[in-house]
Amino acid sequence: MSPLTGVLREAWAMYRNFAAHFLLIAFILYAFASIISGLLTGAFGVPGSAAAAVIDFFVMFLLQAALVKAVQDVRDGRVDLDLRGTLSAAVPYLLPVAGASILAVIGIAVGFVFIIVPGLILLTFWSLIVPCIVLGESPALASFGRSWRTVRGYAWNVFGTIVLVWLILVAVRVVLALIFAVLPQWLRSSLADVVAGTLIAPFIAIVVSLAYYRLTAAHQNQAPPFDPPPEHPPPEHPPPEHPPPGYTPPGGYPPAY
Repeated sequence: MSPLTGVLREAWAMYRNFAAHFLLIAFILYAFASIISGLLTGAFGVPGSAAAAVIDFFVMFLLQAALVKAVQDVRDGRVDLDLRGTLSAAVPYLLPVAGASILAVIGIAVGFVFIIVPGLILLTFWSLIVPCIVLGESPALASFGRSWRTVRGYAWNVFGTIVLVWLILVAVRVVLALIFAVLPQWLRSSLADVVAGTLIAPFIAIVVSLAYYRLTAAHQNQAPPFDPPPEHPPPEHPPPEHPPPGYTPPGGYPPAY
């Protein structure tokens, strides 16, 4: 059985049980990025839009790290870190996550431009970069190799999980687009981004984090067992046995007793 069997069911259960915690983290960061983006764009035009795009990038990287950290926090069945504690715990991982994510996006994009298959391969094997950094304490560059080793042997299972999550996200986007269709265009775009991101980002983080935990455990269970040395190793030269009664050694030597 694949270690990822039932991972979406487990992810949904965690999402539902701790929805208030996950949605609060996502909403605060998405709303902050949207407000800053609107203010900078309205005040400074094109330069403001460029600055807003940079801020959006780093807020999204912080969101990824914070949500993965939140998953680690609630695995014991309770919330130990509040919003401030979760964000504080995620800040040290911001730059490694940002650097690794940017490199991954560039590599995957290049793979899709030339041939689609290499892009899909990189997308699959690098899908656990963020949990490798946040949960596995890997440096940014080392996270690529660690994610690759973690996925190795289960690539088709990981790819299938990515496809299912992508289909779920498309369905959510379509539903939200229909709901917000009655709103003006300027309000529809910004509001849809905040709501969609708030609802979707936590589920993605939960799936990726649980996949990391499950695949790491699967590789550890496959490790060859360690055979400890015997407590009392046999002597290298066993003592000579006593000869049977009546035995006379050759050459006339008396038997040794």
